[in-house]
Amino acid sequence: MKKKLEVVVNDEKKLRQKSQPVLNLSSKEIQDLIDQMFVIMRVGKGGIGLAAPQVDKLLRLFVIDLDGKEHVFVNPKIEKVSNKEAIEEEGCLSFPGVFLNVKRPAKVVASAWDRYGKKFKIKADGIFARAIQHEYDHLEGVLFMDKKSD
Repeated sequence: MKKKLEVVVNDEKKLRQKSQPVLNLSSKEIQDLIDQMFVIMRVGKGGIGLAAPQVDKLLRLFVIDLDGKEHVFVNPKIEKVSNKEAIEEEGCLSFPGVFLNVKRPAKVVASAWDRYGKKFKIKADGIFARAIQHEYDHLEGVLFMDKKSD
């Protein structure tokens, strides 16, 4: 029986590890992980994104559910960010009840593979750009409190 995934909570040591590339995207294990991550995120009281390291999987993978549209980013790269920055409040499912003002570029261009192995490039702004950057940071072992703005 497979182990039930849970969100890693308040464990900076675990969450500061850098993730490894996903090598076999079409494997049942990775496809199941993607499905479970969407379920966990939705149960997570208002979360719109979840990165694999947050469920104790050091893989370069994150999911975002925004306005009812599911986005899967496998082995993502942030290709470009805007010079214009914005400060907004952020929270994180791995740090329940913690909300901080974080300064981030207002727009981002990212590329990745979707869950079906199709490469895509996306331009995002607003909350979508912020979510991409927040989840991407998890893959790099960077936490939102590292970028807080006073």
